[in-house]
Order: sequence, then C-alpha cells, then structure tokens
Amino acid sequence: MGAYLLQRTLLMVPTFIGITLIGFLIMRLAPGDPAELRAAGGLGAAAGGGISVEKRGSVDEAMAQWRAQYGLDKPLHVQYAVWMKNLLTLSFGESFRDNQSVWGKIAERLPVTVKLNFWSILVVYLVAIPLGIYSATHPNSFADQVTTLTAFVLFAVPLVWAATMAIVFICGGDFYYLFPPGGLESLDFSDNWPIWKKITDHAWHLFLPVVLLSYDGFAGLSRYMRASMLEVLRQDYVQVARAKGLQEKIVIYKHVLRNSLIPQVTILASILPGLIGGSIIIETVFSIPGLGQLGFESVLARDYPTVMALFTVSAVLTLIGILISDILLSVVDPRIVFGRRLQ
Repeated sequence: MGAYLLQRTLLMVPTFIGITLIGFLIMRLAPGDPAELRAAGGLGAAAGGGISVEKRGSVDEAMAQWRAQYGLDKPLHVQYAVWMKNLLTLSFGESFRDNQSVWGKIAERLPVTVKLNFWSILVVYLVAIPLGIYSATHPNSFADQVTTLTAFVLFAVPLVWAATMAIVFICGGDFYYLFPPGGLESLDFSDNWPIWKKITDHAWHLFLPVVLLSYDGFAGLSRYMRASMLEVLRQDYVQVARAKGLQEKIVIYKHVLRNSLIPQVTILASILPGLIGGSIIIETVFSIPGLGQLGFESVLARDYPTVMALFTVSAVLTLIGILISDILLSVVDPRIVFGRRLQ
C-alpha cells in the first residue's frame, strides 16, 4: 500500500501540471482585459470616442504600467512559469480587484464551501443507498417505478433552473416564504442567542441550498446502487446463502450490500468535482459567501490570481478525492490489492 500511495502521489504531479496549464491558458485567452476593467470599465476603449489624444495617451500609459506591474505584458509561457514558481512557495499573490491577499480571501470563504459540500455528500449517500437497496429488493414494484421516475426527473432538471424556481416559489419571491432567499444567518442574528437558536437558524438557511446541491447526486447514485445490487443478487454465492436457510436480511446486508458498495465508492471521486461546480451556482443564487461565489465574481472581473488559486484548490481536492476513493476500495473489498504482489 505504501508503494502504491507513493506512485499515485508522484503521478498526481504531471496531472496537476496539465490541469493548471489548461486552466491558465483558458483564463488568459478568454476575452476581456483586466487592465481595462480595473480602469473603471474600460476607459481605454472609451477614450477613442470623446477624450482628447493627450488624455487618451495618459490612460493607455497607466494601463500599460499596470500590466507591467503584474507581468501581463510578458509571453504566456513566461507568465505560467512565474505562476508555477510562486505556487511552489504557496504564494498566489494579490487580487486584481481589491489588492487583498488571495490566500486570505480563500481562507475566509473555504469553511463555508466545505460545510456546504460536506452536508451535501452526506445527504447524497444517506438518501441514495437506502433508496437503491429498497428498489433492488422490490424490483418492478410500484414504489420502485415511482423512485425510478423521480430519479430520472431530478437527474434531468438543471440546477440553475431549480434554484431560481425555489427562490420564486418558496423563498418569499411571489408565493410562499418557507426558506430564506439567501445568506447563512438571519438579519437579526446575534451572538447573544442561545446555542440551539443559532443552530436552528443556521440549519434553516442551509437546508434548501444543501437539498438543491444534492438532488442530482442522490438521483443518479440511487440508480447505480439499484443496478449494482441487482447484479450481485444474481450471483451464485447469494443463491447458496439462501439455500442454506439464511434470513433475507442477513443475505442482503451481510453478503450483497458490501459487494454492491464497490461501484459507489468509485463514484465518490466524480461526485466531489460535481459538487464543487454546483456550489458556484448555489452560492451565487443564494448569496452564500463561499468559494463558488468568489470564483464567479473573479471570473467576471478577470481577476487572474484569484481564479487560478480557486482552480488550483479545486484540482487538488479532486485529485485527493480520487486517491481516497481508490484507498476505500481496498477497505470495502479486501480482494483488491494495490501494487505488485510479492513473488
């Protein structure tokens, strides 16, 4: 196992470099100039309309100096090399928008996104696994058909549309006010509140964003769980266990469930990136001060240091998630051995 972990860790390095290189090029080659956006919405372009030649030259000179200050006037390969050098020292620089430390902005918002994604992953598995087990043990029943239809409908509903409809219908838009339309705490929140009131208020604000971020995941995962269990139920050793007179619950939860969890552990590696991407929509729609909202605002402002820092954090979390899912496979199924066997 130790040799395998070392090998996988070393393989993560070129993978990480490739991911960051693609993200760097996409961000740098995208339309928009951060210098013009910083100069009050593009004074360089506006200068050609009615500003004198002298003032237009001053604006252009000021923007050129700003580009030189942040190295934006250098070739792309030089910019990427400088960025990688700073990354080795864990320095992401300062934000183009407000000159604040990028690390400070990430550290301030990271707990919010981690909390949102943690509860979402928990809801996904707590809902999907029991639904999948029930559907597999009651195939083609009315309940199975209902859960299958519901899963396909949820799987097809776009997250941004669902979040917008939730704001309109149940968040005080035009109909009901069942949940707050945004934020993580009430406007009259006070540190003097009892602990139970703080937890209740926080849970009230998190409930709808967590459900919206989770429904796509547990809809798909429940179908994977059902298909996996149906395949295992047809195996010979399951028929032998039943022929020995074992109770059905023992057959299902001791012999079938563990082998059915193997694909679900693998799927964990793909759920984490999806939740990170979905949090951008949820945090933007519900005005939640997390990394998703920060990333959306930074992309609009062409804030290269912040965008690349968030992209790097997401890439590292994704690679770690893949590694953890591989390790959990050996826990779920002892037959899986990583690395070469000793001859």
